[in-house]
Amino acid sequence: MRVCIDAVPLLVRSAGVKNHLYHWIVHLKRITSDGAISLFPFLNRFGELDHEHSQTGPLSTLARLALLHVVNLPGNASLDWLLRGVDVFHACKVINPPRGARLTATLHDMTCWLMPDVHLPENVEAEKRFAALVLRKASGLIAVSENTRCDAARVLGLDPARIQVIYHGVPESYFGVAPEAVLQATHKHNLLRPYILFVGTVEPRKNLPVLLDAYAALPAALREHFELVITGPIGWAGEETIARLHSPDPGIRYLGYIPEPDLPGIFAGATVFTYPSLYEGFGFPLAQAMAAGVPAITSGVSSLPEVAGDAAILVDPRSTQEMTAALERLLLSPALRTELARRARQRAERYRWEICARQSLKFFEQVAGAL
Repeated sequence: MRVCIDAVPLLVRSAGVKNHLYHWIVHLKRITSDGAISLFPFLNRFGELDHEHSQTGPLSTLARLALLHVVNLPGNASLDWLLRGVDVFHACKVINPPRGARLTATLHDMTCWLMPDVHLPENVEAEKRFAALVLRKASGLIAVSENTRCDAARVLGLDPARIQVIYHGVPESYFGVAPEAVLQATHKHNLLRPYILFVGTVEPRKNLPVLLDAYAALPAALREHFELVITGPIGWAGEETIARLHSPDPGIRYLGYIPEPDLPGIFAGATVFTYPSLYEGFGFPLAQAMAAGVPAITSGVSSLPEVAGDAAILVDPRSTQEMTAALERLLLSPALRTELARRARQRAERYRWEICARQSLKFFEQVAGAL
């Protein structure tokens, strides 16, 4: 069986999708023979994960993106020639897939349908076009959570029997982070006080204004002892949110984008992790915090209760009062933090890339077997 994966997101700035694709491909290649997994557009060797930059040089990136444009032209059958002998093609940005292979894709979330106001209009248009040209025609689909599977079936009218739930993984570096790694990362980023952590792209869906307001409502003694540390690149957030991060209130620090190697130590060094997102298909940062053994507060909506189980405090993401109360409760209770950390490590064991890769390989075999 030969599988070709559309790896175009590795060429552009991206967060969750790029994270998933990078680790997924690495682990699929580890458990398959040489040549079983290939990448389009011919990106078979790449370096360390970098969310901000392409996996290849500028000219090589431009050439590959130009090829993507060409193969996506209506009626262009060049992929059938370029990918001859491929049994399964897993699409991501290709909307004119080869006709000689079984078509699959990953359902990450349904926010462009359920919450279009939190996305750029061009992103919404692109997602809906991908759904029409790829998702509705696919022989099989992977959903990253049961919540995403149900939403996709309901919103797009897809047959649930064609959708298999396979959870994302968390890199091994987040499990059992060494004290030395915590010390190195926290000192590098000048995190010298206990801190509450948020990790994620700064965009409307992440709901940062509620977190900022909730922190401001904490008793002064807690704000003096615990910083609120926000990390992640600026996405398409509103001007007011960006202004609040660049000129923060006392106790709030915005670190911007943190290189991937530093993140496990940053996570493991946190007293509490907060993730008040309005909707997630899976929620990478929550799973990473759990693997690092950090007690978490997250939203009781979308996939987040499914991912967290009993290992986090769930709140209404639109309620500043609930978020403040949860923060105060957790910050004042070392015993509760210890118990949630224990549960988090235990539950995170299901979010291993090795498990994800093996389940995905079986999925591809089932789809290919229908040829």
